Amino acid sequence: MGDLTNSDFYTKNQRSDSNHASGFGCSLMELRSLMELRGTEAVVKIQEDYGGVEGMCQRLNTSPTEGLTGDATDLDKRKEVFGQNLIPPKKPKTFLQLVWEALQDVTLIILEIAAIISLGLSFYQPPGEGSESCGTVAAGAEDEGEAEAGWIEGAAILLSVVCVVLVTAFNDWSKEKQFRGLQSRIEQEQKFQVVRGGQVIQLPVSDIVVGDIAQIKYGDLLPADGVLIQGNDLKIDESSLTGESDHVRKAADKDPMLLSGTHVMEGSGRMVVMAVGVNSQTGIIFTLLGAGGEEEEKKEKKDCSHPSSHPIATIATDGAASANAPGNTSLVNGKMQDGNMENNQTKVKKQDGAAAMEMQPLKSAEGGETDEKEKKKANVSKKEKSVLQGKLTKLAVQIGKAGLVMSAITVIILVLYFAIDNFVLQKRPWLPECTPVYIQYFVKFFIIGVTVLVVAVPEGLPLAVTISLAYSVKKMMKDNNLVRHLDACETMGNATAICSDKTGTLTTNRMTAVQCFVGDFHYKTIPEPSSIPARTLEILVNAISLNSAYTTKILPADKEGGLPKQVGNKTECGLLGLVLDLKRDYQTVRNQIPEEKLYKVYTFNSSRKSMSTVIKLPDGNFRMYSKGASEIILKKCALILNEVGETRVFRPRDRDEMVKKIIEPMACNGLRTICVAYRDFSGDPEPNWEDENNILTDLTAICVVGIEDPVRPEVPDAILKCQRAGITVRMVTGDNINTARAIAIKCGIIQPGEDFLCIDGKEFNRRIRNEKGEVEQERIDKVWPKLRVLARSSPTDKHTLVKGIIDSTLVEQRQVVAVTGDGTNDGPALKKADVGFAMGIAGTDVAKEASDIILTDDNFSSIVKAVMWGRNVYDSISKFLQFQLTVNVVAVIVAFTGACITQDSPLKAVQMLWVNLIMDTFASLALATEPPTESLLMRKPYGRNKPLISSTMTKNILGHGVYQLTIIFTLLFAGEQIFDIDSGRHAPLHSPPSEHYTIIFNTFVMMQLFNEINARKIHGERNVFEGIFRNPIFCSIVLGTFAIQIVIIQFGGKPFSCSPLDLEKWMWCVFLGLGELVWGQVISTIPNSKLRFLKGAGRLTQKHEMTAEEEMNEDQEEIDYTERELRRGQILWFRGLNRIQTQIDVVNTFKSGTSFQGALRRQSSTTSQNQDVTNVSSPSHMSLCNALSSPTSTAAAPSGQC
Repeated sequence: MGDLTNSDFYTKNQRSDSNHASGFGCSLMELRSLMELRGTEAVVKIQEDYGGVEGMCQRLNTSPTEGLTGDATDLDKRKEVFGQNLIPPKKPKTFLQLVWEALQDVTLIILEIAAIISLGLSFYQPPGEGSESCGTVAAGAEDEGEAEAGWIEGAAILLSVVCVVLVTAFNDWSKEKQFRGLQSRIEQEQKFQVVRGGQVIQLPVSDIVVGDIAQIKYGDLLPADGVLIQGNDLKIDESSLTGESDHVRKAADKDPMLLSGTHVMEGSGRMVVMAVGVNSQTGIIFTLLGAGGEEEEKKEKKDCSHPSSHPIATIATDGAASANAPGNTSLVNGKMQDGNMENNQTKVKKQDGAAAMEMQPLKSAEGGETDEKEKKKANVSKKEKSVLQGKLTKLAVQIGKAGLVMSAITVIILVLYFAIDNFVLQKRPWLPECTPVYIQYFVKFFIIGVTVLVVAVPEGLPLAVTISLAYSVKKMMKDNNLVRHLDACETMGNATAICSDKTGTLTTNRMTAVQCFVGDFHYKTIPEPSSIPARTLEILVNAISLNSAYTTKILPADKEGGLPKQVGNKTECGLLGLVLDLKRDYQTVRNQIPEEKLYKVYTFNSSRKSMSTVIKLPDGNFRMYSKGASEIILKKCALILNEVGETRVFRPRDRDEMVKKIIEPMACNGLRTICVAYRDFSGDPEPNWEDENNILTDLTAICVVGIEDPVRPEVPDAILKCQRAGITVRMVTGDNINTARAIAIKCGIIQPGEDFLCIDGKEFNRRIRNEKGEVEQERIDKVWPKLRVLARSSPTDKHTLVKGIIDSTLVEQRQVVAVTGDGTNDGPALKKADVGFAMGIAGTDVAKEASDIILTDDNFSSIVKAVMWGRNVYDSISKFLQFQLTVNVVAVIVAFTGACITQDSPLKAVQMLWVNLIMDTFASLALATEPPTESLLMRKPYGRNKPLISSTMTKNILGHGVYQLTIIFTLLFAGEQIFDIDSGRHAPLHSPPSEHYTIIFNTFVMMQLFNEINARKIHGERNVFEGIFRNPIFCSIVLGTFAIQIVIIQFGGKPFSCSPLDLEKWMWCVFLGLGELVWGQVISTIPNSKLRFLKGAGRLTQKHEMTAEEEMNEDQEEIDYTERELRRGQILWFRGLNRIQTQIDVVNTFKSGTSFQGALRRQSSTTSQNQDVTNVSSPSHMSLCNALSSPTSTAAAPSGQC
């Protein structure tokens, strides 16, 4: 890429240097170079060159408090001068590229070659054609016209190949289009809070412009680069840009630079946007990788030893930095580049920057060309195959092998039979002039062999899976499931356990204060303001109004008679509601002390479990307001306000009594209890605010509030469905144990009289850890089967539980776990789970990023819909397989025996291709789009080791196979007597099509059509027509195929080797086809127990669960896995290897110019897990040396090369 200046986006933006004239006091390039500074250096630069942040805002014509005016011309001008907040997506593949890809299919290539040879030979008139000496060859060419039609077969094969290719390419194309639509839908979902004209509004990320004032809070993914104006206790996870996993503290006077693509882990604040889109730090990296691709290729031809200099020295390896930058779709072959939608930003990383990759010149001499193998090794995708894909791949390979053997035998037998018949029995010499004729015969045999293979290989399988998944994903959108990874949808059908949050998922997430304890009295309803001492009331109102995020508000209802709208943190909304119920207004209090005047804020986080705000009083002293979980705050209280609003001593025994008499009864009613307290400090000397332990003690309790969050009305029913479907629902919540138990009983998670466990995080950790504090799998195995409620749990507990259930070997089926999460801290558990559900409304960007499916309505019952769709996908594939394999078995046997006995396949090449089209493309459309029914939830999950083809299906396949073969062989060997027509057997090379073989072909297709109706049921149900009209696609495909079949038979003529049939023969064909439905009933009467020999196929055993690629992933993941068990020295050694490997990967990525997400994100999954936050498919069973081998070899190779 050489100097960056020649990349095209750079030149486009050069002109904007002259934009001082355009009314802004700083140019694009100035802002870009400013954003590359960090820490104090940046503070000094802003202070000296721009006169601080205020001066900066003035130059950008914006106000730090009011924001932009929102005037359309001003916004357009900003977009023109400073760029838009989008990163242009990669171009999708064109239709022609997809056609070319479809043509790469091996069987199609073989067919094309065979057809071309056949074509060539048909135009070649050999001199010996007419002579008797060439034996059986010329016997049947009665008239010249027929003989010259020899080219038709070759042309017809080519034509059908074209059809297959176009259908495949069109499918890929529409699949790609769907993915892009899905991607843009995900991007539109991402909104950000911006101040415009003094109002806080939610904007799509792509509408943010330079000069906007953005409000940032816990859990946000920053959409653009900016400078912090004001912040409270702000901590950012910048690992996606620097690889350093420690959270970076940000403050307006110390380190005000905020970068796009980084995550807010704590605190809140406001920033002025300085750079967007391709000019932000993330965009620059993107452009280096994406736009630089073309120049890269040119450069590579020259020399690899010029180290190129880049403005960015440290590049993220852990997850694409601008994962959510709108539009950054990267599709490979119509399938999502692994991780395009799954940014592996594993949150809460604890290892000290193991993923950090210190690279100065990115293409320096020592990291030069690594050999091709390295490149491939580095780019192995890091996604474990889903259960279904694993089973299907295995099955397709098994069928393919069988087909290959059969087709080879067919060709060999045909050739031998011909040779022996002609040259041995009839003792004919091989005449030179007959050679072309013989070759034509051999080509015909070869084509028959290939068609056997084509019919045997189920190319329709991947197509069926894709159609079924794509269809489900589309429909799941309507059921409020936004699927980010296709296979998550199918994995969900196998789920055996769901670990759900309480707040917002099982409950409505509308918090209302219903009880309170204030002034030594427990009010069961909200009291009148007059009954509370005036001083207590004033302190209480101030404590709630000031000590909450100013973004949290209660707005009037949207429609008449509706409930008021809660914006922001719902618990805080409940408290603000209490203030309104006490006839006071929180907004006036906030106006007196605006956010800038708050002296110090300790924001809520999962370790503090409380929030405190310090304000400076007019007399120079300080007052701190605190609120948090009642048991935590009360422990820190030394005083309490009494019934007249004066403080009295609050001893530990008073506290125990309060817990017993006030807090436990509230919690047992399912209320969440929040304690509000305060403390006064003298201003001289000023306390050391950083010493939290001494600040957050000796508080004075004001009141305890009981907040109700009612259970969603549809949840108990949904949980009952889950339990019927064999799925255990567990509640994992941060709430108090009594509250959690009360809600669990209301939901039906725990039934009275059941043997279950409800424990809190402390007890959970005591039970699962040994003396050294390490988690032991055997201990977890004693806890999880009975565990139903885990209360007061930390994010780590959630992750430990999920990992423990997944790794457990207690039950023979590996548990498939789904997890719901909304907070930033749920990231690791969502990643670890087989399926992670993030909340679309309450969820933070970080959680959405780590999830597989986003619940757009935050509702638990949508998860049940996902289970239903998942099972439906599995069943659709099974239906398709049952149908496909019946056709395969019959067609292969017919072609094989027919060829061996009559030297000619009863089903011709073109007919076979038509059958292939029916059973592959059309059947996959028809059977893969069956809508799900409630009955799917009446059975237990299949599990990983259940074979794909159950014994019932095997029975159906063999049963229908027997019927079809009987009919076809009867027709083949006795058809001419039954219908009183000429026999079609032993026909010479270019003879006209016979009615005899046309009847066989027609009957065969009719049987398939009716068997397709049978295939709709796979569990041995009697009524195969049930619900058939709910699937219009199925009906139209069956009728459409029937119509085309009529056309082929009546007008197909020579190309299809068909001779028109009269009505009577047609009726017979349809009658024999209808027999399939009757025969289906006969088969379902035979009990499976009588057929012990029927074993399922396509079983995924533990051994087969890993392909070679996966073993390699395993090796790499093993490093993380063993890291914890090893001593420090070895850890450092591993990290070194990991680092080198990452460097090689990035160098390769730069060289190949592949998409940024593709490679860097894939890396993240191996390099930066927080205690193994990946999902390993089967229990890891690699020895350490094995684990070491992969990275070592990768690391050793490139050191000496250029």
